[in-house]
Amino acid sequence: MLSSPASVPEREHRNEIDRLLEEAGDIVFRTTLLGQILFASQRSVKLLAAPREFEGQMLAGVVADSDQPVLKTALAGVVQAQAASKVELRLRTPDLDTWFELRVSLYRNADGAQELLLVGRDMTTQHATEERLRHMATHDALTELPNRLLLSDRIRMVIAHARRSGQGFAVATIGLDSFKKVNDGLGHPVGDAVLREAAARLRKTLRDSDTLARVGGDEFVAVLPGTASEAQIKLVTGRLLATLQSPFEVEGHTIYVGASVGVSVYPQHAEDEVRLVANADAAMSRAKETGKARCVVYSPRHSGPPEHDISLEAAMFQAVREGEFMLYYQPIVNAVTRDIEGFETLMRWKHPTLGMVPPARFVPIAETNGLINLLGAWALKSACVQLKQFQEVARRPLYISVNISPRQFRNDKFLDVLDDAITFSGLAGEQLVLEITEGTLMIDPVHAESILSKMAERKARIAIDDFGTGYSSLAYLKRFPISVLKIDRAFIRDLPGSEKDGAICNAVLDLAKHLNLSVVAEGVETDEQLRYVQERGCHYIQGYLTGKPMAANVALAALKERTYANLRPEEQRQVQQ
Repeated sequence: MLSSPASVPEREHRNEIDRLLEEAGDIVFRTTLLGQILFASQRSVKLLAAPREFEGQMLAGVVADSDQPVLKTALAGVVQAQAASKVELRLRTPDLDTWFELRVSLYRNADGAQELLLVGRDMTTQHATEERLRHMATHDALTELPNRLLLSDRIRMVIAHARRSGQGFAVATIGLDSFKKVNDGLGHPVGDAVLREAAARLRKTLRDSDTLARVGGDEFVAVLPGTASEAQIKLVTGRLLATLQSPFEVEGHTIYVGASVGVSVYPQHAEDEVRLVANADAAMSRAKETGKARCVVYSPRHSGPPEHDISLEAAMFQAVREGEFMLYYQPIVNAVTRDIEGFETLMRWKHPTLGMVPPARFVPIAETNGLINLLGAWALKSACVQLKQFQEVARRPLYISVNISPRQFRNDKFLDVLDDAITFSGLAGEQLVLEITEGTLMIDPVHAESILSKMAERKARIAIDDFGTGYSSLAYLKRFPISVLKIDRAFIRDLPGSEKDGAICNAVLDLAKHLNLSVVAEGVETDEQLRYVQERGCHYIQGYLTGKPMAANVALAALKERTYANLRPEEQRQVQQ
């Protein structure tokens, strides 16, 4: 029951309090300890479109049915604990249920009796923002399909259901055939339109219970619950292929692309989401290699890489999620002063059971499946940020050298990645050296010239890695904006005893001198090798003699403690003393 009529002073006091409460929040209520409304602010009445006489009614009457237990628990908790609390629930409004955050607290009225005060904040905008951010984190921006992150969750859910029901399912990777010609010939806006239309067609072909995700460039993955038999797979993939064989009409262009499909089946081919997708990818690659516009079901006998490579590829995706990749840094040392001038960034993978996986094993796989773009972007940004810390300890300018893989270099987003790394780290472009192999440049010299020129516009320096082991033509040294040559360790290993290696090194150093290029000798392991290249005008050295690849904390200690001071020539150390 409501409290008995109060005296005039009490009513005036209470009315004054109620006037103050009007502006306390988006909604304000005073209630009994059981939730009976004693007062509701005018804004509450207007928002809920309730008659003023709803005072005396129960607060539960304006709360969504599904949130009734939440309200009851919150009110009881505040009374029991004698402490304020916050709760989020939905209130009924004329259009839709609206989320509010209510701060529920106890207070004593003029009679000394305890009442509840509920001050609410409209959470509609915040919830909409959070939902939008969740959507962005789990969906592809171009097609609005689930991305790889959400795909993994969906596959795990289907696996859990399959284990309970004993019913298998299939994962299909769909790759558009010859899609590159669309971007190259008609431009990326047209290519994006084709991808959006392809996504729409595939989605329409699949059932509501299926999941379709875009996992990269022109590749999609479909999860097909209950589809496990040969006949079922043939029927579904036939529809997927057919819907993409029809021409795409975009901005007056008639475009034919088609697709190849690879399929893996749970549990025959794998029992976890990473291996299922990796096996489907391998099968799709096989489909493309054997004629395109067809479907191949995974088989370890003929579907792409050997089984152990498939396993390693599956582990790589897991490694990205678990943060198993790390960066090591190898010092690049001034050949005369022996001071560290910079570091080459080297990627390492520490697997929980395999230990340190050699780059020679995982880099080619990452290059093949496109993961190198993600890893490369991370390495570039992380290395630039790390250089700032190196410089703070060294108290002098340094530079960082980062390897760029062929697939990274050809990626149409590479310059954006480069801009992000420079902007995020605040480095000057001159402090960044990008190492590229000769072979990468010669795959498409016209494209290489364009990209290298734009890299040079950003003041980044270009280094030719493993110089002398690639193409014999030296025309690109004149054609491309090269700043640094790195003599491959193969020509350093047998110095100073090998006359042929010595002749090659001398020729490279002489060439660099006339072209005004810096030279780094890689693989320097002995004092004799160091003296040999230094006496012939080599600017910088890199190798086990002056430092193996090391973790960032070790590199910081080397800079701080001047670990390499003992490598200085004796006469320089005496001058410094």
